[in-house]
Amino acid sequence: MSHILHRPDERAQIDDFFAAVRPESLKDGSHLREITAARIAVDDAKQRLQSAVEAARDAGDSWSAIGVMLGMSKQNAYRKFGRKPAESTPD
Repeated sequence: MSHILHRPDERAQIDDFFAAVRPESLKDGSHLREITAARIAVDDAKQRLQSAVEAARDAGDSWSAIGVMLGMSKQNAYRKFGRKPAESTPD
């Protein structure tokens, strides 16, 4: 996986961690790198989903339709992804 880290502060934290660990105590760093890669993928997927929901709303899609696509009620979709505080109830 070539896209393991893309945030400089994460790279520094990981470098600090590995600098503090005795090399003989590490069996294989690939598992730890995979955890980092998976966490970053989850973060990226959450941002992609948020952007997709915002685009759907901007295009006029209802919270009902968005909820169906997310496998949840329109109310839960709105609670999780609604971004406009002025909106009081989902359509």
